[in-house]
Amino acid sequence: MLRRQFLKSAVAFGVGGSVIDAGLNVARAQRRGTELIILGGYAPAESSFGRGLDLIGERLEARFGDAAEVRYVYNVIDIGYPAGNSLLWLVDTGLVTLGYLSMADQVAALNIAALPFLFPDEASARAVMDGPLGAAAAAQIESETNYLVLGFFENGLRHISNSVRPVRTPADARGLRIRPHRSQLRLFELLGAAGPVLQLPETIPLMAAGTVDGQENPFENIVSYGIHDVQRYYTTTAHSYLSRPIFVNRERFDAWPADLQEEMRAAVADAVRLQREVHDREEIGARRLIKAAGGEVVDLTAEQRAEFVAVAEPIYAEARQTYPAELLALVGL
Repeated sequence: MLRRQFLKSAVAFGVGGSVIDAGLNVARAQRRGTELIILGGYAPAESSFGRGLDLIGERLEARFGDAAEVRYVYNVIDIGYPAGNSLLWLVDTGLVTLGYLSMADQVAALNIAALPFLFPDEASARAVMDGPLGAAAAAQIESETNYLVLGFFENGLRHISNSVRPVRTPADARGLRIRPHRSQLRLFELLGAAGPVLQLPETIPLMAAGTVDGQENPFENIVSYGIHDVQRYYTTTAHSYLSRPIFVNRERFDAWPADLQEEMRAAVADAVRLQREVHDREEIGARRLIKAAGGEVVDLTAEQRAEFVAVAEPIYAEARQTYPAELLALVGL
């Protein structure tokens, strides 16, 4: 499935076209005998994801010196690539060596991890993704594509924002047009608050114009994308956890010498730990920035959150009809 979607993307965006020539004119290393490693993503350099890429690159250059040349494309959108699945074919074709991407709508285990209200906090979600559920996600991706999964960055727990009114109960959400991540569309349909499923950069001007009332994201993303400039009301629903697999082209990885393979694996493991630590700090700092910009943050009580969980109950029944019981058991379903 992932491979088929990659092929469609490659045709639509034109591998070898002008965007690639202009944005990733990095086909050869500057030094002869040097392995060129391009690290790519979908977030600003100063984000937790950018910091994670930095750590990977720094470790590789510290270990191999002139034998490794590392370059960064922190956000491929900035150099003209569409938001969405661009990194799939960029890594598949070798234009980018390593990337990370949310695949929750394409991989059963990741879709299960993203089901609403499964985890009370990030620590619980991380324990699941570091265990058999993460292994199952990696196994599916590797069986259906030419990628090797080295770890998982996290997007984190998601919260609702809007520019109309505070949301404390499901009734408060009804009638709002909230742009959901595609993995969360069913939840917002049940809430009666489903807006269009768009890429986030497309949504921001619509929120500024009032065409779309709000969106849902971790606080770090809200500030990174400048959403706090166009939204006033925030609710800490923590309704879903999204992971972002970190992947490389398997054939290229297998062709590397053993010491480079080992160092890349170790560097990614360290980067995952760092990204989580930075994300935790950024969530706290982003919340402060939201309030400083005039935002109002509603922290749900346990009783209020239970009302939202009750709305999501049909999703769990649907999941039991869709996914293998052994995977659902890993998240208590």
